[in-house]
Amino acid sequence: MRFSVSRDSLLKPLQLVAGVVERRQTLPVLSNVLIQLDGDRLALTGTDLEVEIVGRIQLEQPGEGGEITVPARKLVDICRSLPDTAVIEFIEDNQKLVVKSGRSRFTLSTLPANDFPNVEDGPSDLQFSCAQKDIKRLIDRTAFAMAQQDVRYYLNGMLWEVTQGQLRVVATDGHRLAMCTRPLEINCADKIQAILPRKGVIELARLLGDGDSGAEIKLGGSHIRAITPEFTFTSKLVDGKFPDYERVLPKGGNRIVIGVRDELKQAFGRTAILSNEKYRGVRLQLDAGQLTIVANNPEQEEAEETVTVDYTGESMEIGFNVSYLLDVTSVLGSENIKITLADSNSSALLEEPDSGDSAYVVMPMRL
Repeated sequence: MRFSVSRDSLLKPLQLVAGVVERRQTLPVLSNVLIQLDGDRLALTGTDLEVEIVGRIQLEQPGEGGEITVPARKLVDICRSLPDTAVIEFIEDNQKLVVKSGRSRFTLSTLPANDFPNVEDGPSDLQFSCAQKDIKRLIDRTAFAMAQQDVRYYLNGMLWEVTQGQLRVVATDGHRLAMCTRPLEINCADKIQAILPRKGVIELARLLGDGDSGAEIKLGGSHIRAITPEFTFTSKLVDGKFPDYERVLPKGGNRIVIGVRDELKQAFGRTAILSNEKYRGVRLQLDAGQLTIVANNPEQEEAEETVTVDYTGESMEIGFNVSYLLDVTSVLGSENIKITLADSNSSALLEEPDSGDSAYVVMPMRL
């Protein structure tokens, strides 16, 4: 194998592929990246057996084909350390890979490509195409609510629910829930649900762009695959049943508060400074036309903020984890935010006032 490639065109796909590779591996070959060359088409593959990413690069000149695996982190560090305008030459020589650029020369150890595991390409139940920015928006709007290392393993991921003409994603950690729905050209007679693992969600978000370029999504019984001209992403799905999220969505809340999102976000941020570091609780006191946010901590310190809001109902008081409120005000993009409440023991529903595509549920706290 022998080829040349500019640092500029190699570095980004290499970093994306290497991002999936775990530093500590049980199998030595899993800390390597697979390099495959066919004519002028170069493919880089990284996997941790759960998630696999294949990056594709079109070379200016065809090289001598072949396939080999080399240590992912070392290759990334070498490419990163070279000048921006460098052209890098790769030569396979006697079970080693020689990497040359200008006056620099590196010799890397290799492992045979046959040892590299392949994520099996199972049959897909559903296939559809959409703009990358649609999937990216769905993930960006909800990923923060996924659980981390919860014993209920199905919460450490994101539900994808496909129905006729739309894709909905839902994430929850049991204390809050985030949901985003996008209309897409999907032909699907039945409702299909799949749970993407947390790592798969994070890696997919890193790969997707904000532009109109398309992605092809294939959803199978145990795998999801996203294909674009630059990369192919494959992830195993979580084998489990996601809770019935529709039962969690509050119904019949009659107290509606509309406030300026940026003002609320700043007020939550300031009161959070003096909230209890462990529980992060704040009290919201609602009166006609205003919302008072109060935080206390065990050192007897107190923060109080008053924000003007559009509210005409009865006075009430309710407690929340301020981090959850900050997360929602950070991901929403609208000027105002609408909060629907029933009473001081019921969950709050937060959304954009002008019927946006996202909805958030935050459970109350006893303070």
